[in-house]
Amino acid sequence: MVSVSIKIKEQEKSYPLIISGNDVSEIKEKIHTYTRGKKILVVISEKVNKLYGRKLGFEKEETLILRDGEKEKNFKNYKKILQRALKLQLTRSDTIIAIGGGVVGDIAGFAASTYMRGIDYIQVPTTLLACVDSSVGGKTGIDTDFGKNLIGSFYQPKAVLIYTDFLKTLDDRQFKTGLGEVVKYTFIEKSCKCDEELNLTNFLTDNAERVLLRDSEILEQLILICIKLKAAVVEQDEKEGGLRKILNFGHTYGHAVEKFTKYKKYTHGEAVVKGMEFAFNLAVKKNLIDVNYKYFADDVIKKFHFKKIPDYPLEKLIKIMKMDKKADFDKITFILPVDYSQVAEYKLTEEELLLMKH
Repeated sequence: MVSVSIKIKEQEKSYPLIISGNDVSEIKEKIHTYTRGKKILVVISEKVNKLYGRKLGFEKEETLILRDGEKEKNFKNYKKILQRALKLQLTRSDTIIAIGGGVVGDIAGFAASTYMRGIDYIQVPTTLLACVDSSVGGKTGIDTDFGKNLIGSFYQPKAVLIYTDFLKTLDDRQFKTGLGEVVKYTFIEKSCKCDEELNLTNFLTDNAERVLLRDSEILEQLILICIKLKAAVVEQDEKEGGLRKILNFGHTYGHAVEKFTKYKKYTHGEAVVKGMEFAFNLAVKKNLIDVNYKYFADDVIKKFHFKKIPDYPLEKLIKIMKMDKKADFDKITFILPVDYSQVAEYKLTEEELLLMKH
């Protein structure tokens, strides 16, 4: 079991993040060490509940099961969580527990941030994507017809409990969607300004096969590296005022692909990988990087056999990207590679992006 403390400088507060290879049956007891014996509302993914509900052992009346899928991160379910919290008469001393992937974590966290103007919540991520990304950093939110996460808040959890046991039952595609975000960290590592030299690229290159085989020891190390990198960024910039923007590498284009295909065709990680490939091509066209670095990046990505995404009409994707909350007037914000494991922010016009077609 490894414990990392995440310190948010702006708030002068910190919270523990625990990575464990232990059996998930101990989670309930672990949670109670953070809830002071008060009431809880457990928001859990349907799939996770079917597989682990009995082992986790929470009471039926304190559990709210949410269906799986990005489309469930909506107003209706947000309201459902709040109504259940009111029915249980949760007070400001009580806690909402999120057990599931990013969807459950985001919506339960958003509900916790707004219920009685904010009550404690604990993240128990059950997918690789949630372990290395959404459970760390305090971004919460819901989706609307206009786009993903346009309504939300920055709200830090009381604790994050990561149990790699959950990853054994993830289907291959969901496991790889998490690897999409993992690979992202290899290309931004030096920009994260972490105190430690973590060498994620070397770690992935040396252990690609063991990662794909879901070796428990390797997964614990991999998650720890990614979390240290994300924590380094979040600790310095909680609310995306500057440095934190680098975490959006691959996301501007990736989110547009997700929205264009109505969130039905590709997973988030698959779309982010496509977004990173687009960013590398863009960086070569703008002479920000040598083409050999792009080839190196292609080789790293190929090791994990991600699903291939075709090139959709750029004009249509640009229209969607202009709606992105990171867009600025008539310019679209991209995080682009500028050197080995380093990225920087660029604001590009539609005309500059359309040059990509030539």
